[in-house]
Amino acid sequence: MGCCSSAEAGDREWRPLEQRSCTDVIWLILFTVFCVGMACICGYTIATGGASRIIFGYDSYGNICGKKNAKIEGIELSGRDQSEKKYVFFLDPCNIDFINRRVKSLALCVSKCPNTELKTYADIKKFALNNGSELCSYDISPTRYPSHSERFTKCPKLPVTQSKAVRALHRCIPTELSCYAELAQAFVNFINDSSIIQRVIAGVLASKEIILGLCVLALVLSLMMMVVIRYISKVLIWIVTILVILGSIGGTGVLWWLYADHRKALNDNKASVFGKEVVADNVRALLIYAIISTVFTVVLLLVIFFMRKRVALTIALFSVAGKVFLHMPLLALQPFWTFLGLMLFWVYWISVLLFLGISGTPLKSNVTGLVEFQMKEPFQYLVWYHVVGLIWISEFILAFQQMIIAGAVVTYYFTRNKSELPSTPVLSSTWRAFRYHLGTIAKGSFIITLVKIPRLILMYIHSQLKGKENACARCVLKSCICCLWCLEKCLTFLNQNAYTATAINSTSFCTSARDALAILVENALRVAAINTVGDFALFLAKVLVVSCTAFVGVLSLNYQRDYTVWVLPLLIVCLFAFLVAHCFLSVFEIVVDVLFLCFAVDTKYNDGSSGREYYMDKALMEFVESSRKMGRNKSDEGDRREMKPMQRGGTAA
Repeated sequence: MGCCSSAEAGDREWRPLEQRSCTDVIWLILFTVFCVGMACICGYTIATGGASRIIFGYDSYGNICGKKNAKIEGIELSGRDQSEKKYVFFLDPCNIDFINRRVKSLALCVSKCPNTELKTYADIKKFALNNGSELCSYDISPTRYPSHSERFTKCPKLPVTQSKAVRALHRCIPTELSCYAELAQAFVNFINDSSIIQRVIAGVLASKEIILGLCVLALVLSLMMMVVIRYISKVLIWIVTILVILGSIGGTGVLWWLYADHRKALNDNKASVFGKEVVADNVRALLIYAIISTVFTVVLLLVIFFMRKRVALTIALFSVAGKVFLHMPLLALQPFWTFLGLMLFWVYWISVLLFLGISGTPLKSNVTGLVEFQMKEPFQYLVWYHVVGLIWISEFILAFQQMIIAGAVVTYYFTRNKSELPSTPVLSSTWRAFRYHLGTIAKGSFIITLVKIPRLILMYIHSQLKGKENACARCVLKSCICCLWCLEKCLTFLNQNAYTATAINSTSFCTSARDALAILVENALRVAAINTVGDFALFLAKVLVVSCTAFVGVLSLNYQRDYTVWVLPLLIVCLFAFLVAHCFLSVFEIVVDVLFLCFAVDTKYNDGSSGREYYMDKALMEFVESSRKMGRNKSDEGDRREMKPMQRGGTAA
């Protein structure tokens, strides 16, 4: 499927935007077949009545409310015409099975939910005769409610309701919490007894306008930060680099100082016998931490030293990324559309999962004598198929966003005259991704799914082993989970660059991944500079957005005198600010990575001569020219050093 191509990555030149063809068609067919299977699962739940039972409700005898029903073998009260009875009424709504997460009470279809308090069986009889809504089992006549021998088990628990019931999804839901006292009593008591909680909740309610305003401020600050990074990227990157150096050196110094202080205390014999053991353990631990920190600091300083010239490339890429957003502002809205697509899919997925829960063959329970729905093999495996669909399609939606961004940025980079850009480059990129590259997106997202599913299974097994004595098994599982997590992150990074290569050359996923990997290996130090300095700078930008929002929030909330505790409002605002900043700046990070791959391809196959002119922006061109000057200076110095021995040799002769 493209992974076994005989041509090497270096044998084929990159030809940006020269031709466009469909890629990984076989994988598009497989993904389409898989999605059809997901739709068939939804159809199965509709055909077996699971969807109708969730939407319209059903009674304990398998009858769907508001419809005519077929007879279920072995269930005497099934097969009833419930066309006039559109609501589900539970005789004891508080009888909840927490293990199986369902109401154990007998459920009936009724024509009207109770809207008054019914204290006696005579009241239930009167309600049934006046409203035509029978609240006891179907085999009991309303006139016999007060005297029937089974009224305590087949009639509702008294009192029926304290106030008017709510009709939610054709269910009669009491509005009073008194019937849920066993569940809510502890929480209610905690709320009533805690004046702090009351003040916090009052603070949230009183400051809702301020919270909304601060959320808007976080949105504006995130957009401004993307523009600011473009103009002060040089200062920002060097500040980040200096802070990293000072932080690592300072942390290492503090650890060595603590080690020396604890060792001195141990040598002075100031502690008791028991205290000496604790101090000795602390000394050993501090020594280990100090050594590790020292090694880390030395490695970090060496990496920064060798990458110091590559930092200029990160600065130039940040500057060009800012220009990309000025030319294509719709890129900033891409996370919103992706989030909307994920939300719609997740709502659909959860709905079908609920439908599956009550789909299948109706069977009579041996314990209760009522109807239960069970799926027989092979239909039981539909749930696992549905779970795989959750991961694969979610990854597909995220990958589709990356392909759109990559296509738009590639078009911007490899268009020499920016005035010739499409009027809507983001929409054009969306159309190209949809028309040509859905197969590549499906293949890349499936590779991530193959890693994510085993990791989720191992995480589930690890959670089940908590509290068990098999510590060795837990340790091995945790190591496997960490390895799979690292592999997933590496594959995600490789996938993103493969999508960029596909957007440039319109090649299949495996070919694009191989080409992108070859380019990245050739520019390993540059990649390290971007992924360390650049990512850390963006992280600090996110922190800056949250800090500014929190600062304004403190000032605003401080003037609110209706309450004294505003921790929760401020926490809500800070969380929202971080999420918004993360969404916008993550798109910025993707743009920078795409620009780097375009830059690497540009410098590899072009040299600025006639017919091989660079595509790059002026900022990147300045970086290339400065690099060339430094290279020529070093070459001249080398030539002079070689000439001196030759001159001395000639004089001696």
